Amino acid sequence: MTRPATMHAGVLESHNAPLRISTISTPEIGPREVLVRIRASGVNPLDTKIHAGAAAHARHPLPAIPGIDLAGVIEQTGDEVSRFKVGDEVYGMTGGVGGVQGSLAEFAAVDADLLALKPANLSMREAAALPLIFITAWEGLIDRAALKAGQKVLIHGGAGGVGHVAIQIARAFGAEVFSTGSASQRATIEGFGATFIDREVSVDAYVDEHACGRGFDIVYDTVGGKVLDASFAAVRRFGHVVSALGWGTHALAPLSFRAASYSGVFTLLPLLTGEGRAHHGEIMAEATRLAEAGKLVPLLDARHFTMESVGEAYALIRDHATKGKLVVDI
Repeated sequence: MTRPATMHAGVLESHNAPLRISTISTPEIGPREVLVRIRASGVNPLDTKIHAGAAAHARHPLPAIPGIDLAGVIEQTGDEVSRFKVGDEVYGMTGGVGGVQGSLAEFAAVDADLLALKPANLSMREAAALPLIFITAWEGLIDRAALKAGQKVLIHGGAGGVGHVAIQIARAFGAEVFSTGSASQRATIEGFGATFIDREVSVDAYVDEHACGRGFDIVYDTVGGKVLDASFAAVRRFGHVVSALGWGTHALAPLSFRAASYSGVFTLLPLLTGEGRAHHGEIMAEATRLAEAGKLVPLLDARHFTMESVGEAYALIRDHATKGKLVVDI
């Protein structure tokens, strides 16, 4: 395959501004990197916060190319890369923060440790929808809470990005899964195999009904705020609460009285620090294994976007008007 000298990319020059579609040099790769021809770029709520300059934990110095998740084809490999070859279809959470080039471009030089082979049974669009949400869900349930078969697991926000993937991971590991959501989300949550709990029901009521009044072994909060406080009240003694949105001030007494544990998940850490990148590639390989076994399906919004119309995708996310993950076709 011929490596082109230039590529098109969406460049963010100032926060909240439309991306400028520019012709820039195709990046050179290092010895441990691969050049990926990007086919699809996943869009996350975090992308909209980076675009607005509202994510202090995920700064991306401007001008910058945004886009955290990608799926594409390897065009070139570095001298020290042996896991992949030219022509491999890959996916991963590869940039868009900390000055690392994002996926709203035709090509990206990517640390090979961050990548895995794309599931053969998923399209590029479906694959690009998965990396950030799958890694976040996996780190919480498996790396932090050490999920085991037979445990009762409560997922708050099971119709959301991280939530619907967390349900599927928990079920794949043999857990009994419950999930909160709005009444309109019931069919989605039940479709992924979880027992639906209306989020308007009190914690005491659903703990009594579904956990014999004792609480759940693992509670994964994907919502934050008052939902994290509710998680502390819903976990059983010696159980484990995990949150991907542990903002704010919270009373820990309900957790302490249960001798339960709390873990936070900060999925961006390997991108920002370089530490743990190989594990992200390992997690994505687990996503491939589950997807190819028919145990993982991303919830995808049917609407299509391009680099020119990515602002429309950002607006839909900000307005909570999506029906699954949004993906930009490159």
